[in-house]
Amino acid sequence: MVGQSPLEPSESRTAVLLEPFVHQVGGHMSMMKYDEHTVCKPLVSQELSFYESLPLAMRQFTPQYKGIVSVHLKKDSLGNLTLLASPSLQTESCGRLDNAISDSSVTIWHKCKWAASTGTGSEHTCVKWSHTQLTKTFKDSCPGKMLLRTDLQYHTDSLLEDANRNQPERNSYNPWGLHCHRQHLNRMSSKHNENKLHQFLLLENVVSKYNYPCILDLKMGTRQHGDDASEEKKARHIKKCEQSTSASLGVRICGMQVYQADTGHFLCKDKYYGRKLSPEGFRQTLRQFLCNGNHLRTDLLEPIILRLKALLSVIRKQSSYRFYSSSLLIIYDGQEHKENTAPLDNHLHFQKTNCTASHGTNHSRVDVRMIDFAHTTFKGSKCNHTTHDGPDHGYIFGLENLIKILQNISEGK
Repeated sequence: MVGQSPLEPSESRTAVLLEPFVHQVGGHMSMMKYDEHTVCKPLVSQELSFYESLPLAMRQFTPQYKGIVSVHLKKDSLGNLTLLASPSLQTESCGRLDNAISDSSVTIWHKCKWAASTGTGSEHTCVKWSHTQLTKTFKDSCPGKMLLRTDLQYHTDSLLEDANRNQPERNSYNPWGLHCHRQHLNRMSSKHNENKLHQFLLLENVVSKYNYPCILDLKMGTRQHGDDASEEKKARHIKKCEQSTSASLGVRICGMQVYQADTGHFLCKDKYYGRKLSPEGFRQTLRQFLCNGNHLRTDLLEPIILRLKALLSVIRKQSSYRFYSSSLLIIYDGQEHKENTAPLDNHLHFQKTNCTASHGTNHSRVDVRMIDFAHTTFKGSKCNHTTHDGPDHGYIFGLENLIKILQNISEGK
């Protein structure tokens, strides 16, 4: 339990106040932090079915599934909202839980209103951390996470874009997770009463081991709609694919954050940016993801390519699986080892993508993980609507093109 509470010690071990997961760069469902190594998201039966029957060969490429937790929404008289997770949250215990939630020392976040910096005078609802939580929860956090979180309280720029619909290049935190979090909480508070218990999936936090987690979220495949999609939704997704690199490359950028060593900030992009990219724009953004503001992280290319090739080999062997609308995360630590750091060039700006190359002697640790399986189907699935034959060729097409582009970057093409 975070902070002090009137709960008994035995109870406080089971009740967890959820925090927004500040490293969410894509998707539309709000991800929450359960503990340092665990995140949670609203349960979708089709995704649960996937994790419960996950092929052994795929486990190294997916977050570890850790179970299900019940989540309770609480709103106080001031409109402050709190999410409390418990493996066995019972109605009769809610009285004591209410006392815990109302304690100001454990208020995780609350809704606040602020004027947009565009000068329009319009108000927006955003997420704001309590001052108490900043000092209590994050004082022992790693530097990269502190950089993201402490700025939440003081940042006053528009969450996603300015008045001209341009994204600010220089963000000190990733705003997309806050955008999803705000929408999700508004839906929960408007559609459900406080006694409603919501089921969430507990999953491994795949970026917990990184000091400055650089994350690229890629929507994979040439088709994004699930088998159960309505005709209207199907047409909408087909159009998105046709108008983006999903059709031409089998992959499109759905979100990104990359640490800029020259500014000490994260550069962030969201799915709307990714949808507008041409194949060449996709390539340049992929290069930008590997640029820390001073130089290109060429030390990352070989380990990323090898990991993608290993995933490709596994996907080719998975008959009947279709990973519609799933994402692929490429992750690395923005904090370099000293032997991998090139001399600082003050003339290079972090927004540029034509960084000079840095040839490190040691490979930095990288990771590649598949996420989001709400529309994944396979033979034997409890929620299967259609049985497909052979591997997911759209996903394979995307992986092959991704590998090819990274190889070209590695060869200086």
